[in-house]
Amino acid sequence: MGLFDKFREVFNKKEKVENKDELEAYDKGLEKTRNEFVNELSILGHKYTKVSDDYFDELENILIMADIGVNTVMNFIDRLKARVKKENITDTNYLQEVIVDELFIIYVSGESLSDKIKMNNDGPTVILMVGVNGVGKTTTIGKLAYKYQKEGKKVMMIAGDTFRAGAVPQLEIWAKKTNSLFYGKENTDPAGVIYDGLVKAKNENVDIVLIDTAGRLQNKVNLMKELEKINKVIGKHIEGAPHETLLVIDASTGQNGILQAEAFKEITDITGIVLTKLDGTAKGGIVLAIKESVNIPVKFIGLGEGMEDLKTFDIETYIYGLFKDMIQDGK
Repeated sequence: MGLFDKFREVFNKKEKVENKDELEAYDKGLEKTRNEFVNELSILGHKYTKVSDDYFDELENILIMADIGVNTVMNFIDRLKARVKKENITDTNYLQEVIVDELFIIYVSGESLSDKIKMNNDGPTVILMVGVNGVGKTTTIGKLAYKYQKEGKKVMMIAGDTFRAGAVPQLEIWAKKTNSLFYGKENTDPAGVIYDGLVKAKNENVDIVLIDTAGRLQNKVNLMKELEKINKVIGKHIEGAPHETLLVIDASTGQNGILQAEAFKEITDITGIVLTKLDGTAKGGIVLAIKESVNIPVKFIGLGEGMEDLKTFDIETYIYGLFKDMIQDGK
């Protein structure tokens, strides 16, 4: 069949030629999800050699356990049943290839979503980081700084989470670790700190500005007003900024992460998702659930604790990491 064979061909080539480190990172980072999800899928294929209602019932449970999300799963099963009927599919081994195909389509169908960061060609690129406390936002800023430093960019961090105890010095430590410039003041108006930080960034000819913000989602109205003020200040100072507003979500929180994405989407313009700790959970299907629920692209994923373990998201490599064993088994 088309797409599955295309995956097989592409990744057989990739394994031999390019991007091997990236493939290995996805392979290792998605191991927990793959071991549970794909193993269950394989067992299901052995248990049922022919497609049946019982097969679909068990498949539905497996998909929900992978945290793809109930609504996404129900839509997916409906589409799968329609395709089975249309193509007269009876063999469950062949249906597994169709499942890979359809899961890929969930992510790429509909509105075209870019996983690329929108760069500013005239002055600093401003990336605003949002998310609740405890999801790894500050660490993510550090890893992004490291990534851009390695690419030869001059990076600056601005501490906009001014009232949380320890937030400003914590970010400053990351700035020192990554040889980034830093601006921050504690217990003062975040918008004012960000304004002064952007003045410094322009004077220092910085390429990338990473701005931390408060993660208090308990009172959405207050947070929305604060983010509106911050966005106005940034936009007045640098035209078209912020160029990206990235929401950081801890993948291991599963459906709670979806609720966070929906809540933040209501209060500010989110342009991309960063999924941290994907390597530590068997619920890697959250990538698909987020796309289906909020239609915001995943731009980075955390596949480990190391500085280089924050990876640019690539849907084909993700599908490979998830279904590697099935794709290779079919060589």
